[in-house]
Amino acid sequence: MDWLIITGGVVLILLGIAGCFLPVLPGPPLSFLAVLLLQLKSNPPFSTTFLITWGIIAGVITLLDYVIPVYGTKRFGGSRHGVAGSMIGLLLGIFFFPPFGIIIGPLIGALLGELYAGQKGKNAMRSAMGSFVGFLFGTFLKLIVSVVLTFYFFINAF
Repeated sequence: MDWLIITGGVVLILLGIAGCFLPVLPGPPLSFLAVLLLQLKSNPPFSTTFLITWGIIAGVITLLDYVIPVYGTKRFGGSRHGVAGSMIGLLLGIFFFPPFGIIIGPLIGALLGELYAGQKGKNAMRSAMGSFVGFLFGTFLKLIVSVVLTFYFFINAF
């Protein structure tokens, strides 16, 4: 039975890592679910304190992922169109220009979003950079949490 739990956990870990880059998947919560799934093994590896702490961390990082790009955009004078453009640019970049689309897509999308919102040249680029930096920072935080949870998963799975 443990092999079935571990297999399900590996699937969740892979989805969690992918979710760090794909906005449609909640990366850290999926990685946390993989760790939580290990508790169903015949010999549960984690303490309640560990699970509560990492559950809170995964939840907070997921919430921050929605706030950080908005903050970055607002800080650099942007609009919600820049944030939306950044997310759309990410999705299009991943599918049409891998692997560079993950980086270039959000920047171009944010720029187009700001131009659509009525910003002109330099201001639109400045706002797009704010959205882009916020997006990268949020992705980096999600990736750190998911990688740490992946580490804990694999050292305790076998």
